[in-house]
Amino acid sequence: MARVKSGMTTRRRKKKTFKIAKGYYYSKRSRWRQVVQQVEKSLRYAYVGRKDRKGDFRSLWIQRINAAVRLYQLSYSKFILGLKKAEIGLDRKMLADLAATDQDAFKVVVEKAKAALAA
Repeated sequence: MARVKSGMTTRRRKKKTFKIAKGYYYSKRSRWRQVVQQVEKSLRYAYVGRKDRKGDFRSLWIQRINAAVRLYQLSYSKFILGLKKAEIGLDRKMLADLAATDQDAFKVVVEKAKAALAA
């Protein structure tokens, strides 16, 4: 009975990890132990970063909406309250896009929110 050698399997596994570590600084791209540690850490940060990005975009949309509604003498929080009262179901992403690209349509939404606040 012959023994099983794992050279090819090990090399394939290591090649994948080294490929991820391409471009890392100094020995973090060339020494196996450092490569493994850095790749694991980087993948953890990448996972967290994907979650953080969603919050970052929400903040950006809120800033854009706030800047746009200030032109109509309205604060962001009052505007959102007006939208809820008027039962307008646009999300912040769509509102920010409207504010940036279609001023006329955004003005209509703001006027409806203002009317709902007054009522």
